[in-house]
Amino acid sequence: MEPSLPRNGKVLFSATIVRHIVQFHIPYLKWFKQQGWETWVAANDDGSGDTTVIPYCDHFVNVDFSRSPYSMQTIAAYRQLRDLFERTRFDIVHTHTPVGGVLTRLAARNARKTRTRVIYTAHGFHFYKGSPLANWLLWYPVERFMSRFTDVLITINEEDFECAERFAHCRVEYVPGVGVDLSKFAATKRCDAKREEIGLVPGDFAMLSVGDLIPRKNQAAIVRALPLLPSGVKLAICGEGPGRERLLSLASDLGVSDRVSLLGFRDDIADIMAACDCLVFPSVHEGLPVSVMEAMASGLPVVASSIRGIDPDLLSDQESGLILPEATPKAIASAVTKLMCDPGLRACLVEGAFTSVRRFGIERTLAATIKIYAGIFDADLH
Repeated sequence: MEPSLPRNGKVLFSATIVRHIVQFHIPYLKWFKQQGWETWVAANDDGSGDTTVIPYCDHFVNVDFSRSPYSMQTIAAYRQLRDLFERTRFDIVHTHTPVGGVLTRLAARNARKTRTRVIYTAHGFHFYKGSPLANWLLWYPVERFMSRFTDVLITINEEDFECAERFAHCRVEYVPGVGVDLSKFAATKRCDAKREEIGLVPGDFAMLSVGDLIPRKNQAAIVRALPLLPSGVKLAICGEGPGRERLLSLASDLGVSDRVSLLGFRDDIADIMAACDCLVFPSVHEGLPVSVMEAMASGLPVVASSIRGIDPDLLSDQESGLILPEATPKAIASAVTKLMCDPGLRACLVEGAFTSVRRFGIERTLAATIKIYAGIFDADLH
């Protein structure tokens, strides 16, 4: 029997940018609407679309969040959130993203005195094994302190869960990601028309990269790998960000501009994955990357960094993906060459990945999160 909540409640979802809510949390907003709840979203309208059409959202509040904790916008965002909590009482606040999570919990600390329950999902702590010392010096004490203003801290990978259990002053839960609609990706068939649309010709081997164009995603390493691979190997990158011009300049300097396509933000990722031959994911750090899970569900072999949230949370080397001990251009080229030359390996990795990714389906993660929502009304967490 599915856990239930009291009827006619109010829930607020917050994140630094609207796109985060739209990409990851629509199923959760939908569930609350089905329970008869009033749904609110607080985020920065970053120009990603018309915020008035966020599905299953009754009220949108545009907050001047910045991704940088040092931005002057931070003060304005805090005041906007504080005013929101003074005007409106919420039964549940579920906040996401580091800066958005800190400011929302600070602003809601008085609301907790009137029984507002505050949940924070950490989509990958900035401090982790191998992270820079500066990350530990800034973010570890912040998250430890902020746990005092949190009822439930949700982590989405095993390393973060174990770390949070040691420092948090609140209940800690593990939920395997935000959930992926596996049927959407598994149902997509290879499409030659989509290959042509993204600039591929018969015989091309297409590497795909999905993610914001920022240093953390490390797309530059894939571009640098292209000269080490045959001319028929192409790279399609889905995403936008401040690194766009840098990637274009790098491709030009390396003489591979004709082999790199920057496709921007896409709402047809399932079709693009079906049109490509492998996903290359050399990110520096992640929480639990959705694009890797989508590739696993779509039957796309994955080459990925050996980092928290991937190894071993998602992939096992040589069984469900190819893990790069170091995400260097040479290592990427070697792994991609191995995939190109060994159809049997590709088939083995696809089968292993599809079996592994089932536990990250949206039905399971939604059920686990609903259990947490219901549980906070069954216990005195304050």
